[in-house]
Amino acid sequence: MIPREPPLPEPAPPGAASLLRQLQDLLQDLPGLVGDRVELLLLELQRAARALVQIVALGVAAAILGVTAWLLLWAGAIRLLMLAGLSMDGALLVALAVNGLALGVALQRLRRLLPELSLPATRRHLLPPGDPDEPD
Repeated sequence: MIPREPPLPEPAPPGAASLLRQLQDLLQDLPGLVGDRVELLLLELQRAARALVQIVALGVAAAILGVTAWLLLWAGAIRLLMLAGLSMDGALLVALAVNGLALGVALQRLRRLLPELSLPATRRHLLPPGDPDEPD
């Protein structure tokens, strides 16, 4: 009797071999892909940090220039009031009254906006009724 050879394994379908090869290639490339993305993230964070510093500096400069312009505007208004015949004290009182009124309006609006910071609708939706953290 002639010994039989063991049967050959069935060849894998052509798509399975290429898929396996693609997965192996992907696993080999993965550290490089992740490293590149992390490096890109770090570079963008550095750029964003520099931009934030510039934004803050420009915001401070704009605030200083705005306050300076506001003071010069009121100095001109006081001067005009004095040229119109009002005394220095009267002109200063008018400027003070107008600024005080604007301050009062701004503070009133601020008080109305403060409760919005506590996210009331979200808290009502997420917190159970009677929760001690629930706003009154």
